[in-house]
Formats: sequence, C-alpha cells, structure tokens
Amino acid sequence: MKVLVIGGIAGGPSFATRLRRINEDAEIIIFERGAAISVASCALPYYLGGLIKDRSAVIERTPEILKQKNNIDVRLFNEVTRINPNDKNVEVKNLQTGETYTESYDKLIIATGASPTVPEIAGIHDADNAFVLRAVTDADKIKSFIEEKHPKNVTVLGAGSIGIEVSEAFVDNNMDVTIVEQSGHVASPFDPEITDIVADELKKQGVHVILNESVQQIKDHGHTLVLDDGSIHRTDMLFLGTGVKPNSGIAAAAGIKLSDDNHVIVGNHLQTNLPDIYSIGDVIETTSLITGKPIPSLLSSAANRQGHLLADMLNGSPLEYKGFISAGVSKFFDLTASFVGFTEQTLQQLGITNYRTVFITPFDRAYFYPNADRVNFKLIYEDKTGKILGGQAVGRNGIDKRIAELSVAITGNLTAFDLPSLEIPYSPPYSSTRDVLNIAGYVAINQLTNKSATIKVDDISADDLKTAVFLDIREAGKPATGSIKPTLNIPLSELRDRIDEVPKDKKVYITFRKGLGPYNASRVLAGKGINATMIEE
Repeated sequence: MKVLVIGGIAGGPSFATRLRRINEDAEIIIFERGAAISVASCALPYYLGGLIKDRSAVIERTPEILKQKNNIDVRLFNEVTRINPNDKNVEVKNLQTGETYTESYDKLIIATGASPTVPEIAGIHDADNAFVLRAVTDADKIKSFIEEKHPKNVTVLGAGSIGIEVSEAFVDNNMDVTIVEQSGHVASPFDPEITDIVADELKKQGVHVILNESVQQIKDHGHTLVLDDGSIHRTDMLFLGTGVKPNSGIAAAAGIKLSDDNHVIVGNHLQTNLPDIYSIGDVIETTSLITGKPIPSLLSSAANRQGHLLADMLNGSPLEYKGFISAGVSKFFDLTASFVGFTEQTLQQLGITNYRTVFITPFDRAYFYPNADRVNFKLIYEDKTGKILGGQAVGRNGIDKRIAELSVAITGNLTAFDLPSLEIPYSPPYSSTRDVLNIAGYVAINQLTNKSATIKVDDISADDLKTAVFLDIREAGKPATGSIKPTLNIPLSELRDRIDEVPKDKKVYITFRKGLGPYNASRVLAGKGINATMIEE
C-alpha cells in the first residue's frame, strides 16, 4: 500500500508514524511545502516571548528522524499542486528547484491545515511591518524584526486567543501593546462572564484594548492606522490575529465536496466523497459529538487524534470517528481560560435556545489553604434533559483540570444530574470536598427541578421592569454588578433578619451577582414563602 500525505504539521505526521508502527510494509510519503514538519504551532507565542528559548524545541520531529526511525519519506519545500483522482496520482512542485513531477497513490491523506486570514484593508499589502503567526518561519520573521528594528509599540488586530497570547509575547519583549477588536469583547468565543475577567487582566498587564472598532485604512507602509471612527493610530509594528481559513483549494479543484465555509466534508471514517481520499485536521468539517450537527475541527490535539485513528482504520481496524467535541485552553498572562463544547454565543449562532446556564465562583482548593483562589466556571446544559452542551472557566489554578473533567463527562454521555456524583480527588492543596463540577451539578439540578428559578435580562417583561422588586444582595462596600438597577439592597448576611422588608405582594427578582450568593438568597426567601427569580447575565 502506497500512502501519500499532503501536509506535515500536526495530523499528517501523527497519521504517518502510527501507520508505520502497525504496518511495516506500507510506503509512506509526506509532502510539506514549508521549511519544517511537526511544528508545535501553539508553542510559537512562548518562543516569541522568550519562555521557550531553543527554536528546535518547537519542532518535534525532523525529516531525518522520521526517515531513520520510521522509514517515512518526508519532502520539505514540496507543494502538491494538483490531485488527479481518476489517475490516482498527484502533481508536485519542488519549491527550491522548480522541478515538477507526479506521484501515484493507493491512499491519499489531505492534512493541509489552515492559514491565517489577511483582512481586506486598504493598504495592508504595502505594510512592511505586518506579520502573522502560523509557521516557525513566521516566528523567525517576527523575532528578526524585533531584534533589527527595535519597535517600541505594536498593534494587534483581533482579541481572540492568538491575539492575546502574542500580546503577552510582545509585552515580554518590553513593547507597548494595543489590541484593536471589532466586536464588543475580548477572547471570543468565550461568554461575557469569562471575557470580562480576561479584559481586566489585560488592563492590569498594561495592554490597551480598543473595542467595537476596526482598521479602515493602513498608511505609511503599516505605520499609520485609520480606524472606523476616523481616529489615527500610529504603530511601529502590526500583528494580524484575525482568524484562520482552511487550506482546501487543492481539494476543491479535485472535486472534493466542501462545506459552505470551505472545509473538507468527511464521514465517520474521515473519508471524503472521492474514493481512497481522506482528510484530517483543521481543514475538515466533521460532526459534533454533542449536537450531531456539522462542525469544523480546529485544534491540533484533534488533528493528532484523528491521524492516529485514521491509520488504524486504513489498516483494517473496525473503528470509526465518533465526532468532535472541541476543547481548548489558553494562557492569558497570569490567567488560564479553558472551554469545552459550545459557548452560549456559539449556541445562539446555531439557533439553539433550549438551554440553561450555571455560573459559579467556588475556590480552586480548600478555602483555608494558602493562596486559594476562585474558579470562575460556567456550565451550559440542555433544558429538561440536563445534557451537557459546554463549559468554560477562567482563573489561576486548576482551570484546565475542571474543563478536562467536563470533557470526559460529555464523552461519556453524562448529564448535569450526574455531576454531583463524580468522585473527584480531594486534598486541601488541590480541591475542596465538593469540587467545582459537583457544585455546578447541584445548582443545575436545582434549576431543572424548579427549586430555583432563573431568567435572562431580555426575558423580563416590561411590566415587571416597572413594578417588580429587584433585590441586590451585595454586602457593604461591594460594587454593583449587572445591568438591572436594584430597587432594594439587603446584604445576604442580613437577609434573614430583614426578611420583612421584602414585599410579599410583588414579584421579586434577585439582581445578577457572580457566585452562589443569589442562589443562597433565593433559598432563604423560599423558606419564608417568597418565590424569587435570579437574573442571569
């Protein structure tokens, strides 16, 4: 069996090395148009920031090692320019010599990944100080520019994960950083409960953030930016963190079916619509394990798992790809932010509305243990059934651990009803006796069984906004939160003693606060015959 792999960054090498381990006779060739394979792309911001000092550390394998240890033929600077499915061969161009040739295949794997998008801004192609970050050669260019030009400031377009991670690298290079983001919040697609905390961290770290603005025009070879509001912003350097697009052009030209957003559509054996052609990684659209709906697969960890699985399937194992959950984690300066499944924002984009949410802020370990800190945790689950749709968390310790546990729960088809039963290891330095997921499950069950009522701000009727009681339970000295102006303030610690101040002839809402306070207040009120509804924001 002769197997060709197009793309050598994540999924391609994973597939090739696994196939070799289980099939010594297969002929395996990897084509990579870039200068290196097996690049840990997610590590590049930390290489730029100096945390990872050795460039070779972000290159996990070399062609020489793959040839010596795995008998895999790796061809760098070789770009596959055409797939001929009828003849079962590909056309290849050696980018160093200009030579072109064809290579036949029995099986073809498309692992071409994705590339950074360059926004259509007037003057952007004339900028000589603008950079993206996807390949190790991109990192080389950025480091060389910083070392040679000594820029004092940099403007980052886009406040997603890559924009914030690279901003930290620039701060570590003693540069003044400004992020310009066209939406109203940072760290998309996290929800506001998480992004507000990230925004505070950026401010704390001295990063300037301009929201609800985009760059309309670029002048002076990238050194002058004209924003939508007409304001002028000058910069020594420009970084484009505005997203990625799938490298699917060669697949489309071969007649492979693509999704509306140009991802390669694959089935449960990672096969395309053409015989003996398969695809893995960032370039594909697969099926969500949670909703069963189409979803892009955009994480290198997923690409590696898909490559491993595909090798097994092509070698005859009776397996299939069950679908993509989507789980990720990012380091945002001193914070860790992590997610699994769908955020509320993405659910709304899909038109899914039959869900409920829990947002809690318990301690990451026993509260009495030194340096105990908060885990800001959001659980999203299906109404009535309790099916887990997603989760998000941000904080300083144990964040990825909680989201990883939730990912396992989703994979195992557990629901919110099962979360209190999870046996999570306890010791004061690591957790509390009831861990974050246990607590989230308790709150969700109370919502599902109508022991506590919640409502979103937009669902409060106009009449209630005029006549209801909006109870704020914040303690003295605490800042107000939420968008609803309270009509009554009774600190939670005084609520039992002052319960007579809460009218029993009016509808009562508890204004938004993070944590378990509103829930505890609702139980106190319920015990005195007052049914209160907690406001979600």
